[in-house]
Amino acid sequence: MVQIRSDVDVVNARQQARTLASDLHFSSSDLTLIATAISEVARNIVAYAGNGEIALRVAQRGERRGLVVIARDRGPGIPDIERALQDGFSTSGGLGLGLPGCRRLMDEFELTSAAGKGTEVTMTKWER
Repeated sequence: MVQIRSDVDVVNARQQARTLASDLHFSSSDLTLIATAISEVARNIVAYAGNGEIALRVAQRGERRGLVVIARDRGPGIPDIERALQDGFSTSGGLGLGLPGCRRLMDEFELTSAAGKGTEVTMTKWER
């Protein structure tokens, strides 16, 4: 579990995920995809909630192994999840590619959020 409060924590979460994914023998390109997705959700925690956490775990599905990333916070929540997952939508003036990009980078993606209670993103990348 990595506590997320600042950009330093974002880097730490990326490094821990890269180490675990390397141990699982993910390709270098998959390591980059995983690190990119973690950067996005961790930065969202810092920007919108102030603090939260990222949990990493290994998943097994038959012979395949995967890396599960769970990012959670107790921030304001996302009022319109469907809209937040559309390319180009941003509440911060950015490009609006963050969450939709994470969904494309990872093999599985689930987002739950409730106003005033926070957000949880669960993403999985499976070995090829």
